[in-house]
This record gives sequence, C-alpha cells and structure tokens, in this order.
Amino acid sequence: MHHNSASISAQSMAWIRLASAYSVATKKWLTLLSELNCNPEALLTSKSKASFLKSAPKTATHLFDKISEQSVKKALMWLDAETERHIITFGCCEYPEMLKTLDSPPLVLFVIGNPLLLQQPQVAMVGSRRASHQGKSIAEDMATALADAGITVTSGMALGIDAAAHKGALKGLGKTVAVMGTGPDTIYPYKHRPLHADIINAEGAVITEFFPGVPAKAWHFPRRNRLIAAISLGTLVVEAKIKSGTLITANLAADLGRDVFAIPGSVYHSYSEGCHWLIQQGAKLVTNVNDIFDELAIEPLCTRNIVNVENEKSEVNSLATDKLLASVDYDVTAIDVIAQRGSMPVQQAMALLLEYELCGLVTAVPGGYIKLRGK
Repeated sequence: MHHNSASISAQSMAWIRLASAYSVATKKWLTLLSELNCNPEALLTSKSKASFLKSAPKTATHLFDKISEQSVKKALMWLDAETERHIITFGCCEYPEMLKTLDSPPLVLFVIGNPLLLQQPQVAMVGSRRASHQGKSIAEDMATALADAGITVTSGMALGIDAAAHKGALKGLGKTVAVMGTGPDTIYPYKHRPLHADIINAEGAVITEFFPGVPAKAWHFPRRNRLIAAISLGTLVVEAKIKSGTLITANLAADLGRDVFAIPGSVYHSYSEGCHWLIQQGAKLVTNVNDIFDELAIEPLCTRNIVNVENEKSEVNSLATDKLLASVDYDVTAIDVIAQRGSMPVQQAMALLLEYELCGLVTAVPGGYIKLRGK
C-alpha cells in the first residue's frame, strides 16, 4: 500500500504500469506472467521483454504498446496531492483476497480514505437508481443494522438504493465502501459530493480501478459492479426491475459463489419483480438483517448496551399494548379514525400520538398517521 510516490516499490510500479494498459483485460497480463513464470518487474525489464517479444506471437506484442506512461504519471501525481490517498497493487498484502476470485481482477486500486476497510467482512447492497421512497427507507434501515453489527456496507454510490445504503451505514456505527465507475478524481453523480465527503470523513473508503482522469462511461458500471459483487460476502438486492444492472450484479455474485439476498415487495410494483425473480432462482428472502447473519454465519458484534435495550423494550411494549397505538395501521390512518377507535377526543389522541412519534412508534404523514415497522 502506498501513501506517496516515493514509497512505491519497483514491484508495485510495474503493476501500475501493467494496469495503465486501459483496454487490456488483466487476465491477459496474469496469464502471461504465469506462462513466463516471472513477476511484473521482470516482465517489464527491457531484456526479458526483448526475449519475450522474440518468442511470443505477434498478438502479445501489442499488450506492451497499450501501457500508458501518461496515465502512470497522472496516478502518481494524484497520489501525492493529498494525504488520505492510497494505491494498492495486486502484489500488496493489503490487496483484498476476495477480488482474486475474479477472472480479470483489477491490478491496481485507487483508494481515498481507509484502505484497511477492504479487508473487513462486507455485504453489498444494490438496487434501482429510481427507487421508491419505501425501498430507500428499507435500504437505509438495513444498512444501519448491518453497520451496527460491525459489517461494512459496500455499494456503488449511485442514486437511489446505493445512496440510501451508504447513508444508512453512516448513521450506524459502521463503515461503508463506495466503488466508483470513474477515476478517483471524479465524483459521479456530481450531486453526491457531500456523500463522498461524508464516507471519507467517517473512515470509510472510496475505491476505483480506473486511473485519474477517466470519466464516467456506460461500460464502466458493469465493470464496477463485478468488484462490488466480488469484494462482498453476499449481495443484498433491495429493489430491481427485471432487465437491470442490479440483476447483473446479483448474477455476478451468484457466479462467484457468493450469497444473494433479496427483499420481497408488492406484486403491483415493477421494482419488486427483480427481487421476486431472484428469490425464485434461489436467492434468500430477507426481511431483516438476522436473515443475512444466519446465512453468512457471521456473529454480529453486540455493540448496544443490552440493559438499555431491555429497558427500552419493556417501555415500548407497555406503549404498544396501548389501545390507541393498536388503532394506528401501517397504512395512513386519519386522526379522527384513531380518536374514534380509542374512544377519546381528537385533542387527547393527538397529544398521545405526539408522544408516540417522539418514541419513534408512529409518524405523522399527510392525511393522518402511520405506524412504523418493527414496533
């Protein structure tokens, strides 16, 4: 792992140069290295390069032409510009082992923030960019619960479910990793500048395999998605249409032998179709984070003070048995209906509901009140 260009070993430098061959599948370099039984530094020294080019078929010679010294220079300048920047190469001990299961693993990772996070157990959360309000709130709650249990939440910093997942993890006690489809010097989408900063400030990490100066291109996102699927123990799909990038990520995870989890939704909602299809294909149906822990055999960290939770619970339960609370539905319930059900004046009902709202049991919405889930 390197914090500045002065600290880069010749070995890592060689990996960076191989990685700079933007259009070459990394599998080609790795195959070449194993065929020649040498390391990247040796491969790039002029002597072995010359003997290799003599023996190699013409097709392999163009690999070397693809190396971009310009990109390498940009990478080193990027690294030196700020302290929380790091470059991790395929040969580093900090390189995440999980990524090595990929057919074409990235040879270089540009990291802003905490590089050690990449070694931690992670669960990916993915879903639609145009998610429903409910989907985003489920994603946020799930991410908070995962983070509180000591699991790093990994996503792609896109709009919709991704952003909700990162925000939920930041609300929890945990960390989050954003995998980008652009160079490390570009924030995409641009409106996520504050989110990007929040992730780094919370000792999370923003990572990418793309070199500085590389813009957002459509084909980068499937490439980015394979990293999200590979680096995580499992992938949780919150909302997805049938033909979507989200399902591609879920399928990649399954192909890599990772667990796929899906949250069911309404049969009337097109965003649930993808999740329901995944469940039919054998993804695990998830309604709370314990379903994920059961499957992954992770012991969640008990981070909360147990005693407090018990006290809170009994207090909440005495409220929950309350007739008035029982008269609030999970759908919007009008205030006069609630008052009528509780056989009390509207004013009194409103005063009690305000108390419930402060306890997080109900929430006021246009047209009345909604009981909150899990209460």
